[in-house]
Amino acid sequence: MQRKLLTNGNTFKRTDDRWGGVVWYMDEHGNRKRKSFSGTTKQEVKKKMTAYITDFEKEIIESDESKKTLQESMQSWLQVFKFPSVEQTTYDRCESSAKNQIYPLLGDKAVGDITSADIKNLINYWMNKGYAFTTVKKAYVLLNEYFRYLFKEEMINKNPMSNIEMTKKSNFLSAQNKENLPTNETITIFTAEEIDLFKKECFRCWGTGKRFYQQAAAYILMLNTGLRTGEILGLLNSDIDLENRVMHIQRGVKEISKRNGVEIEKGREIKIGKTKTATSNRSIPLNQTAIDMIKDLRGEMYFGEDTPLVCDENGDFTKPVNFRKRFYRILKAAGIETKGLHSLRHTFATNLVNGVKQADGTIKSLSPKQVADLLGHSTSEITERYYVKKDTSRLNGITDEFEI
Repeated sequence: MQRKLLTNGNTFKRTDDRWGGVVWYMDEHGNRKRKSFSGTTKQEVKKKMTAYITDFEKEIIESDESKKTLQESMQSWLQVFKFPSVEQTTYDRCESSAKNQIYPLLGDKAVGDITSADIKNLINYWMNKGYAFTTVKKAYVLLNEYFRYLFKEEMINKNPMSNIEMTKKSNFLSAQNKENLPTNETITIFTAEEIDLFKKECFRCWGTGKRFYQQAAAYILMLNTGLRTGEILGLLNSDIDLENRVMHIQRGVKEISKRNGVEIEKGREIKIGKTKTATSNRSIPLNQTAIDMIKDLRGEMYFGEDTPLVCDENGDFTKPVNFRKRFYRILKAAGIETKGLHSLRHTFATNLVNGVKQADGTIKSLSPKQVADLLGHSTSEITERYYVKKDTSRLNGITDEFEI
């Protein structure tokens, strides 16, 4: 509840011939309170009361969230409430969404003047600009959480998000003349031909015999283990047991914005921390290719058991941005369409679930649950829906003897 004045002040002559005054107000808890004044003259008391009322009203205006601009109010909310409650990578994404999708359109508008139509226009604007559904939805979710907080704390009388739902993905994509494909149809993987080209380019050498790309074996290791980027960069040599052909995933490397407290500074830095989820802590069996790639990486650079397998020239953790740029250079040189690093993980999962054809013509495959355990997923549904590109070619002719 917000404080407010109940009177403009009353003056009176006291029994000791001095003058008194009182201003009644309601505090933030709804309690009626008063502020008393005294002076030798009536004019002196009035002057004191006028100064107090002026300051009181100024404080109300400054504390009235509905009168602040959305950028000022939301940025403060992010720093006070969001920053301490989430990991910095999550906070960086929230702040980025606010600065890039919300502030440009609504940042200068008073919080209390923002309507449902303003929110809907924001969604439509970025949709018509061709932005990805997930990008726009992040802005919607952030606005929803912010206004829900303001309404719950009675800082605004009406929540403009109450009548607004995020545009359905099918309608969103239709407005962009894009097809709403099933999730597993949009998964990006490497074809067998692309894998051959990729491997060849990874190990390309100069005329002197020196490798063209530093630690390119790491990408083939990802292709054979399904590791996330942060996981392979956080992998220490001591996490690998070659004798028992297994590696233990216990930490991850994340790239975050440099900050002085909550204030962002120029540049980015890496943070070594826990894995993405509890199930991400896991042990992964190593096939022969994975073992060969580990030996290859150690042969190229090795600074001891307690240092990263994929390290920089000083034996420190590699920055994800450098690791990613090198991957894109390899793709471009190999003539492969640009894909994200996560495509290596998708390819690993897809090949294990769809299976690999053996010399005798049979298909060797793993169950989605087994692959989910390897990937560190909590359920096999996540694996099937978001990681496996279904191979429908094996359905050819399957109904031939089921004529109805």
